[in-house]
Amino acid sequence: QVQLQESGPGLVKPSQTLSLTCTVSGDSITSFYYYWSWIRQPPGKGLEWMGAISYRGSSYYGTSLKSRTSISRDTSKNQFTLQLNSVTPEDTAVYYCARGDIESLHNTDPGSFDVWGQGTQVTVSS
Repeated sequence: QVQLQESGPGLVKPSQTLSLTCTVSGDSITSFYYYWSWIRQPPGKGLEWMGAISYRGSSYYGTSLKSRTSISRDTSKNQFTLQLNSVTPEDTAVYYCARGDIESLHNTDPGSFDVWGQGTQVTVSS
């Protein structure tokens, strides 16, 4: 059974960098075909696809956050990491990691992802 678990700070101060890690069990992040995404949902709003890293290690980013986002991986730990720079209160959201195929890139349809983490609340506040 494939499981994803997000971890990281629940509170970040404005202008700081948000860093979250997704730990994957039951599958390898280098498995052929899969793309490992970060998705967020601000309060009262819809899902926003932030970016992904592929089984080959290539990174892809959503247009609106591209300048502030970096996604990397540690294959030895079977983890991938999100970094979001210069956060503001508008970055307050539940952050999810998820697995999908190439069709999941830039996609906010939950059905495009076959496995999700439980999500982690991140609040940006001083």
